[in-house]
Amino acid sequence: MEKTLASRLGGAARLARTRLNLTQADVAERIGIASEVYGRLERGHMLPSIQTFRRLCVVLSISADEALGLKPSQEVKWAAEPPSDYGESAELRRLMRRARQLDRSSIRILSVLAAQFKPKGS
Repeated sequence: MEKTLASRLGGAARLARTRLNLTQADVAERIGIASEVYGRLERGHMLPSIQTFRRLCVVLSISADEALGLKPSQEVKWAAEPPSDYGESAELRRLMRRARQLDRSSIRILSVLAAQFKPKGS
């Protein structure tokens, strides 16, 4: 039996995400959906809207054809270079997501706390 469209799309998204060393939460944040929704998409339980599908392709640097399982992977000219923060660790991205949700006084406290740690390589 042939895989459903949602399953093909979910599998392609998972493969591209892991190739870029991103978490589901990273991708969900970048395409503007809840991480739970992105998880359902990756498991093949739902299809995204056209707008979300386009953002997904851009973030994961895959063509729409590749995402839909229509032809082999090719370089995507309009999304050739992923943003520079793709090289950051998952832990740092998670910390940054949490920090963005803090109020001003909490950010000051976090900054004072972070200043107490020695930089890497010191």
